[in-house]
Amino acid sequence: MEATPGRERLIEQFKADGLNVMFGNPGTVEQGFLDAVDAAEDFRYVLALQETVAAGIADGYARATGGAALLQLHSGVGLGNGIGMLYQSLRGHTPLVVVAGDAGVRYDAMDAQMASDLVAMARPVTKYATRVTDPRSVLRTVRRAVKIALTPPRGPVFVALPMDVLDELNSEPVLPATVPLTDVAPSPASVGRAAELLASAERPVVLVGDGVALSGAQRELAAVAELLGADVYEVDSSEVNIAASHPLRRGQTGHMFGPHSKELIGDADGVLIVGTYVFPEVFPELESPFRDGAKVVHIDLNAYEIAKNHPVDLGLAADPRQALRALAGVLERQLTPQRRAAAAARLDVRTRERVRAAGAAGEDDGTPMAVFLRTLAERTGGDLIVFDEALTTSPLVTRYLPAERPGDYHLTRGGSLGVGFPGAVGAKLARPDRLVVGFAGDGGSMYTYQALWTAARHGIDAKFVVCNNRKYRLLDDNIAQYWRERDIPEHGFPGSFDLSHPEIDFAGLARSLGADGMRVEKPDEAVAAVGRMLSHPGPFLVDVQI
Repeated sequence: MEATPGRERLIEQFKADGLNVMFGNPGTVEQGFLDAVDAAEDFRYVLALQETVAAGIADGYARATGGAALLQLHSGVGLGNGIGMLYQSLRGHTPLVVVAGDAGVRYDAMDAQMASDLVAMARPVTKYATRVTDPRSVLRTVRRAVKIALTPPRGPVFVALPMDVLDELNSEPVLPATVPLTDVAPSPASVGRAAELLASAERPVVLVGDGVALSGAQRELAAVAELLGADVYEVDSSEVNIAASHPLRRGQTGHMFGPHSKELIGDADGVLIVGTYVFPEVFPELESPFRDGAKVVHIDLNAYEIAKNHPVDLGLAADPRQALRALAGVLERQLTPQRRAAAAARLDVRTRERVRAAGAAGEDDGTPMAVFLRTLAERTGGDLIVFDEALTTSPLVTRYLPAERPGDYHLTRGGSLGVGFPGAVGAKLARPDRLVVGFAGDGGSMYTYQALWTAARHGIDAKFVVCNNRKYRLLDDNIAQYWRERDIPEHGFPGSFDLSHPEIDFAGLARSLGADGMRVEKPDEAVAAVGRMLSHPGPFLVDVQI
């Protein structure tokens, strides 16, 4: 094969793996590579004004496509900027292929400007991190990284690409990476054992996470839950694993306080865990939250997560869809008429509760945010993709825009702020045929507000909503819990939680970045805002006062 510069051959390798869009922010040590990018055909560079924003857009793009996304960061300083967002991707299992340049292998001994150990920096927030030092192994290393990123448990990977290595002639073959198939089914004996442990439960519970969505196992999950008559709680969950309207769906366990999760599942005598680890709270229970004698079955492709924190009776390293399908088949054959009747009765109770709750919900409370969301739901019929970083406003968002269909709802994850707006940009770029609306709090939005500039520059018609309560409201709620647990009298919230002064002009900021926007203070303004947002041909932001 004729040799060409490594920087050009690298682009061909990316294209062979379907990575023909690269998100990034340029730097001097990547200039030769980016020059080649500019000249490449059928390869697009999406520019962000800061690496955190680029990482967030790439994360949203990968989540919306269901595949990998390509992210370019600038040396150690750019990687440092992106690490917080890469942590989001690691926790959420987003397959990002992250590359960063450095000045060159020949300069390693000089300890010069911007020199840093990129691999050591990246390792804590990636599945795999390496540096190419030989021009004969550039494409080989990239293929390995792509394979690792896309093999469950998925996650971000990092490859450092020194400038002098990419400048060398390269004759490696350009071949697509081989990603192993992991749709493995458990043995009939192990499925039979799982059914035996769960079938006799009188108070069964199913705990699920995004492994269900990755496997496409939503239908199989619902079938097993219905056969058992089991409540379904979402644990480490940011995608649609079960439709919000399903009567057995009981919501999220939450990611802050272990006692809350324990309270939800403490009475269960049979527990099925699928596609998640337990539990992801910031303040988890150190002792097992399961009741004595409860039978626990854990299904996950990631064997590391099975019984990681608490013992289980049976762990199955298997694809959730294959395992749930097999489990449903065994339960169909083996459940006694009495067990079927008891499961049907539990399902009927939850169905009637859901009907009563819907009837009691009634009209919205007339606040600008409620009117805005109700109007948006009415005007769109719910046919939109929601990227939800609304945090304390999220229950209201999902009341009017419930997470029903896979791919239509993405929730923030990982704990760091700033994913909502760039995530919406990435999702819209991936799904240009769909209406995409990103929701973020006023505090979270300011981490990555420059994403609006990227949307305007590249003609990405995403919409954005600031849920503006002029504070880090989640911190108010969390410290109130802290006071209660420690018998500390309530008092004023710390001043560092307050964002009310000076006031931020979010609509003005949007206009300064090439988008458009408006502020909503009254309910009738909310109705008009939905109309303007939906009719505007380009990125548009609505600042809704709460």
